[in-house]
Amino acid sequence: MRLVDGADAIRGDLPTASTTVVDVPLEAGDSRGSGVSRLGSIEIVRDRTLAALAELPDRVVTIGGDCGVELGSIGHVLARTGGDVAVVWFDAHPDLNTPESSPSAAFCGMVLRTLTGDGEASLLPSVPLAAGNVILAGTRSTDDDEAEYVASSGVARLGVDELSPEALVAAIEKTGASSVYLHVDLDVLDPSEIAGLADPMPFGVEATALVALIRAVTARFPIAGAGITSYSPASEADATDDLPTILRLVGALSS
Repeated sequence: MRLVDGADAIRGDLPTASTTVVDVPLEAGDSRGSGVSRLGSIEIVRDRTLAALAELPDRVVTIGGDCGVELGSIGHVLARTGGDVAVVWFDAHPDLNTPESSPSAAFCGMVLRTLTGDGEASLLPSVPLAAGNVILAGTRSTDDDEAEYVASSGVARLGVDELSPEALVAAIEKTGASSVYLHVDLDVLDPSEIAGLADPMPFGVEATALVALIRAVTARFPIAGAGITSYSPASEADATDDLPTILRLVGALSS
């Protein structure tokens, strides 16, 4: 419910004419023995997101929910571009677990791995994302199985101390992709920058630096889409304090 509150708080400051709402099911959904918690609901959200995106212009910023919402948004871009897209994953976590390796069965920790074509069969995208087209940016909490996958798959990784506009642009250029999708889980930010995080991780990116990184990418590459996820304020006061930072990010992703 905090994620719902977060999405509603952001929506309140966006132009209504430019906003499309995708309703999510209230029921929890069943795992159906898949190792993915709430699999049925995840499928519904994916399908509703794909249906909405089919009616919208090519460049969309998906806002709200946890990282699982990117299954539909990035899956849509992969199908539209034939996989010719680089994904910059601004996130404290790489989200590269599988149902077998996940310690929680929460899909938000599996979504990027699923997009690469490795995961629950009913959730795999029609066009998989090449691991060599993924750049992890600001990641600082990685499970052992995820670390092994990164080391063997060709996924690029730029830690917080390595992140600069020049390094990020160079990493994207190295993929050879024609366009870029920018995923922003707000927990990539240092907790001192934003209060409304369910799983804050210390030693993150400063908000000003994140805006500069996004603007460097949007100035250099065509943007295929973007997402802002995981905003979960505990109170109205938190939302009031956090929204100026979030709206700066929305503006940078939309420019």
